[in-house]
Amino acid sequence: MIVAEGIADAILAVPCRQGRRIIAIAGAPASGKSTLAEVLAKDIPGARVLPMDGFHRDNADLEAHGLLSRKGAPHTFDVVAFASLVRAARSTPHLAFPTFDRTADCVVPGGDALTPEDDTILVEGNYLLLKDAPWHRMLPLWDFTIMLDVPLTELERRLIARWQSYGFSLSDATRRAQANDLPNAKLVVERSAPADRIFRHC
Repeated sequence: MIVAEGIADAILAVPCRQGRRIIAIAGAPASGKSTLAEVLAKDIPGARVLPMDGFHRDNADLEAHGLLSRKGAPHTFDVVAFASLVRAARSTPHLAFPTFDRTADCVVPGGDALTPEDDTILVEGNYLLLKDAPWHRMLPLWDFTIMLDVPLTELERRLIARWQSYGFSLSDATRRAQANDLPNAKLVVERSAPADRIFRHC
């Protein structure tokens, strides 16, 4: 269970700009970003979660470029569309955004939407603080940043368990985690800009 004591107060202390505060919740795959975002959304009035995963490139597109096996790596997201939407979120009262159906492994266009009542936007994703191009262009968009810090050994355990929950055998789940997820996790750990708040959870 994640206890986000103190983080909600820190976020609420951040001034809104043009009517909204935009918060980045970053971390490696399986670090608990979605869970933390959901907890904070319940604790903060007028908060809405906006997931980076809604900007996965389509599987057919990835397959055509030989990238399907690397899905989840930085270059398998539509960063341009993601950054454009985050910018629009600053001052657009009504704004639909895509979400991701993990079971079906596909993006859901217009899966959720911001409303005029939403003044705290909790953007969660792996690469929000990445210093490498083109992700580095997103760094100025955040009003407050949080990084989840989880040991790689624990991330590996969680990632293998996640793949097993989708029906993969232990060997296949381990192979998938080690071939793609863990390299992505190491990239997040090694190449992310410093966050305003580090959230350690293991």
